[in-house]
Amino acid sequence: MTILIKKMRTEAILPVRATVGSAGLDLCACLQKPLTIAPGDLVQVPTGIAAALPEGTVGLLCGRSGLGVKHGITLSNCVGVIDSDYRGELAVGLCNVGDKPYTLRPGERFAQLLVLPALTPALQEVQDLPPTQRGTSGFGSTGK
Repeated sequence: MTILIKKMRTEAILPVRATVGSAGLDLCACLQKPLTIAPGDLVQVPTGIAAALPEGTVGLLCGRSGLGVKHGITLSNCVGVIDSDYRGELAVGLCNVGDKPYTLRPGERFAQLLVLPALTPALQEVQDLPPTQRGTSGFGSTGK
């Protein structure tokens, strides 16, 4: 399987896996200058790249755990979704849920792209759903 990548800006850095066993491709900030994210701020960070994901897959944008745990920098929508037919520049919404400003540097790894199979089943409206042991029991119904 191959992902076609196009640089949209000359200073863009192509995504790479940090290790052989890494599931995600690290995305780098394509910035002209450092960007300081104050506590509570929401920002959109460009990557400078576009991708052609294989048909039948979906790209999931995820945060980097070190940025989240150490600095409170996380994705503004928790997980971004990139459809396989999208061809525009990849950008990532970030927010600072920490209590200190964080400065993102040009070229810094700040998010990850996971490419996974995507099921697209047909929908069928019904009057009743098949029963299960759990039924409609929801939040907290299976214990702590």
